Amino acid sequence: MKYLLLLLFATCAISISAQQTQKPVLHGRNWMAITGKPLAATAGAMIFQKGGNAVDAACAMLAATCTMWDTLSWGGETQVLIYNPHTKKVIAVNAMGFAPTGATVEFFKSKGYNFPPEYGPLAATTPGTPGGLIYMLANYGTMTLEQVLAPAIQMAAGYPMEAQAANYIERQKSLIKQWPYSKKVFLTHAGEQREAPEAGEIFVQKDLLLTLNKMVDAEKAARKKGKNRKGALMAAYDRFYKGDIAREFVRGCQEQGGLITMEDLAKWKPLVEQPLMVNYKGIDVYKMQQWTQGPVMLQALNILENFDLKSMGYNSTKYIHTVYQAMNLAFADRDFYYGDPYFKPIEPIKGLLSKAYAKQRASLIQFVKNDAGIGPGDPYPFEGLLNPYKNLLKNRGFEMDTSKRNFAPKHDMGNYSPKEAYEDRLWRGTTSVEAADKEGWVVSITPSGGWLPACIAGNTGIGMSQRMQSFVLDSTLNPFNVVAPGKRPRVTLSPAMALKDGKPFLASAVQGGDTQDQNLLQFFLNVAEFGMNVQQAAEAANFNSNQLWLSLGGTKTSDREPKPGQILLNTNTSEAVRNELKKMGYTLSFGDRTSGPINAIYFDWKHGSLWGGSSNHGEDYGIGW
Repeated sequence: MKYLLLLLFATCAISISAQQTQKPVLHGRNWMAITGKPLAATAGAMIFQKGGNAVDAACAMLAATCTMWDTLSWGGETQVLIYNPHTKKVIAVNAMGFAPTGATVEFFKSKGYNFPPEYGPLAATTPGTPGGLIYMLANYGTMTLEQVLAPAIQMAAGYPMEAQAANYIERQKSLIKQWPYSKKVFLTHAGEQREAPEAGEIFVQKDLLLTLNKMVDAEKAARKKGKNRKGALMAAYDRFYKGDIAREFVRGCQEQGGLITMEDLAKWKPLVEQPLMVNYKGIDVYKMQQWTQGPVMLQALNILENFDLKSMGYNSTKYIHTVYQAMNLAFADRDFYYGDPYFKPIEPIKGLLSKAYAKQRASLIQFVKNDAGIGPGDPYPFEGLLNPYKNLLKNRGFEMDTSKRNFAPKHDMGNYSPKEAYEDRLWRGTTSVEAADKEGWVVSITPSGGWLPACIAGNTGIGMSQRMQSFVLDSTLNPFNVVAPGKRPRVTLSPAMALKDGKPFLASAVQGGDTQDQNLLQFFLNVAEFGMNVQQAAEAANFNSNQLWLSLGGTKTSDREPKPGQILLNTNTSEAVRNELKKMGYTLSFGDRTSGPINAIYFDWKHGSLWGGSSNHGEDYGIGW
């Protein structure tokens, strides 16, 4: 019997390592460029071919994806992890916009909201992506803004729009018509039966083209005055945040009812941060700070380190249950304790990432059923402090509705059935940018915001962020994430990076709202525990929990409440596993692709090469050399 079990596990390991993928692994010796769009990956390759480093290429890919609209736009936000081969350190760039002047709890409640709105000018934080891009380029890149923006500028002058974005504009045209500047840009056939661009139509963005050229002109003028590369880049930054671009952005925002002021734009700036890190079985895993949901993955890894996952078998009933429970424990803490660390109260992040706290949380996992009532823990004793919110936790008073809900945040719903809406979220929403070069620079970005249907600010051509919706107005939900002017919302956006033996091991990112750190966690385990290569791990079947408070969509508490036991499984899940999970209290739904979509780079130090994994979900694309 023992021999048969060993043979079974050996056969399972062989089948996993030999698993066929729908897309090939990318191989490169000199550089790797991967992102959510083929044109954008090509932009990165163009920069590499011209001698740029991974930061230059990442900036070019970011600019290109911003110009393509359906995943994000220039008024959104950018979250970055960078490995610097000279310092051998990972740093984080926080380019998340903040809440504008007047964005108070009282303001939004006076308008009948339980959360800030998901659409329109009142959903907008200050734009972070332009500043984040320029900051990265100035401090870690080698090229000028003119060089890096060249592909995006060509695209703004006209590029063939893909069917995905074109058809989404058509589906959302009634909402787009509410905003005059959006209507002017997106509805290229106004008054006709189909008012959106057609697939393959050359989509021209005159206003955005002018804005991008203004930034480049500011850089060139500064160079003529004797400024160095960094000084010239900051001249472009100032024109966007303090000059004529800013004035038109603010005018257009306020004309449509938004709150952003010139002072807001001038005060905002990107921040360089120390990322958070935990060690999982000899691998250092890095995530952004607790203004993102990134620490969820770190908490889950700390919890799962207490179990022998490999012996359970990939996606066995016990493995799915254990990882699901660990994720729920981590997300319960996210939902209550995460927020902007630059505002009081200060989050107990040291306690949350304590191995001892993780062991305590791991002891709560019941192996016979799903724990539908799991809530936030108490990390304060693991910092030597008393929890000031014990009474608040006792009196939260929100029942967890176990009725069926689809998994798609409402901002991605469109005119879809629940299953179609979920698939649409996987193909759209946020995007990811991964880049690495021979010198050793590594970049992992999860940019977002200003997705379709976007409200464009005046004649700038720039769509405003919709990230205000990730704040709460009720401190009983999360006392650390209550909206306030100048504060950054706790977001889902969450790139990842891992080092092994002091050298880059994996860089990864994924789109998908609250599922991001669920899928990145499983991607990491696929590699670290089950020996999958980077493409296999990117395509492998994952599962998602909906036992958490949604970060996006809806203005009522009932829109966001957790759905205990709801799990999304891959359609290939065996009947035996399905039946066992049902007996454990799970409510099952299914999708044919449940892996992310994830884009990633693996570093093969044995052979001195780069391995790229590019999701098989939709339009994700990578190029290596």
